[in-house]
Amino acid sequence: MDYLLLFTSALLAATLIPAQSEAVLVGLLLNGQGAFWLLIAVATLGNTLGSVINWWLGRYLEHFQDKRWFPVKAASLARAQQWFQRYGWGVLLLSWLPIIGDPLTVVAGVMRMPLLPFVAVVAVVAVVAVAKGGRYGVLGWMVMG
Repeated sequence: MDYLLLFTSALLAATLIPAQSEAVLVGLLLNGQGAFWLLIAVATLGNTLGSVINWWLGRYLEHFQDKRWFPVKAASLARAQQWFQRYGWGVLLLSWLPIIGDPLTVVAGVMRMPLLPFVAVVAVVAVVAVAKGGRYGVLGWMVMG
């Protein structure tokens, strides 16, 4: 159950939903509720899958840009697209950063980056997973340390 809670909080934290998976991880570590590396792996997996959800949202985001409730201004979306087009998938190296990281994974979907290369970048090649896993690892080390 603790692993499911951590996975869910990490997944939500990687989406555009404001959530704090770090607090859940710290609580589990401090209370000795799970194996250190398994907790880190679960948090990393959840956070990486959250990035895939963002990609999927981005893929279908533009269909709604003419709606009044659409949360992104056309000019902001255009700037993000130009930025992604200029720097390519390499911008995903910054996806671990707070505030700008999660929107970058949405923009990858908007820019129609194919899913398999996206997954390769964020999971197999571990550009995002290593950064996010490293963040959890450092946090865990600081707590347990």
